[in-house]
Amino acid sequence: MPLTFELCPGRMIGGNNPCFIIAEIGQNHQGDIEIAKKMIKMAKDCGADCAKFQKSELEHKFNKKALERPYTSKQSWGKTYGEHKRHLEFSHEQYRELQKYAEEVGIFFTASGMDEMAVEFLHELKVPFFKVGSGDTNNFPYLKKTAQKGRPMVVSSGMQSMETMRRVYETVKEHNQNFCILQCTSAYPLAPEDVNLRVIMEYQKEFPDIPIGYSGHESGISITVGAVAMGAKVVERHVTLDKSWKGSDHEASLVPEELAELVQSIRTVERALGTGLKRMLPCEVPCHDKLGKSVVAKTAIPKGTELTLDMLTVKVAEPKGVAPEDIFQLVGKKVTIDFEEDDSITVDAVDNYGKKAKA
Repeated sequence: MPLTFELCPGRMIGGNNPCFIIAEIGQNHQGDIEIAKKMIKMAKDCGADCAKFQKSELEHKFNKKALERPYTSKQSWGKTYGEHKRHLEFSHEQYRELQKYAEEVGIFFTASGMDEMAVEFLHELKVPFFKVGSGDTNNFPYLKKTAQKGRPMVVSSGMQSMETMRRVYETVKEHNQNFCILQCTSAYPLAPEDVNLRVIMEYQKEFPDIPIGYSGHESGISITVGAVAMGAKVVERHVTLDKSWKGSDHEASLVPEELAELVQSIRTVERALGTGLKRMLPCEVPCHDKLGKSVVAKTAIPKGTELTLDMLTVKVAEPKGVAPEDIFQLVGKKVTIDFEEDDSITVDAVDNYGKKAKA
């Protein structure tokens, strides 16, 4: 299975590719398509890679009693849960309009299919990838059918155990090689002590042949940046235009300024990760030239003397001499010139001195 794959046309994830940043609009659009368009444009302007929504076919996601139950929360858009959800649900034509707008703006567009019929519609819409929300992660018939459609998948893991996630991995892998798993804790907003970023490393061990990512519901950006530093290749954060708006997700969402800062911080951290190869870098040479130390004579050393360790010390010296890490190689070798106390011990003044090649 690939550690890297094409999640969207022309956009690889995993390996050394940039972290793929999903701006989760979800249902924070208040049921207003013009607000939804503003949020798509905001996601693009802030540097996110993808604007994502949540698509449900309500009669397939909820049973009748769930839709008919009273919903008196301050977040409600109707007297029943069904009325509330219908207010927030865009039609198929509206989804096509939003997809077209995202294409015009220049940002990838997709949605979480919140039930099997929603996935069918999104497949028809030809979204670049399917997002599996945490509520469907242990819905194995849904997972199998979604994986069989052949589109790349991003699978969240809120409310699941490692045992379940192993089953998820095997179920999807059987039908679809191009997927990643996101560490996620399903609480809104999410307290730092419940984030559990170390699961990212556990997923990397358990599933070493797929990219691992992070879906966050915490306040602020620092934890998500930390996830990228730990190796997250995809991150997802809810976004909003106003945290005071009606809806339970707004409090755990990022406003435009925060999203822009998150994107910039992730790109900075990516540059800082480097290659893992430890060596002196060109940018360090000026500091080394100024402050790097050398072996010097601790006392006067006549020509022909065989060096012992007590004749030598280490100081910042001019000119540069033998490097401190090679001081023990000098012991037992003879000097070919006279050295005054405090003189640099230079390579060309030590008989048969050859710096050993380092691994």
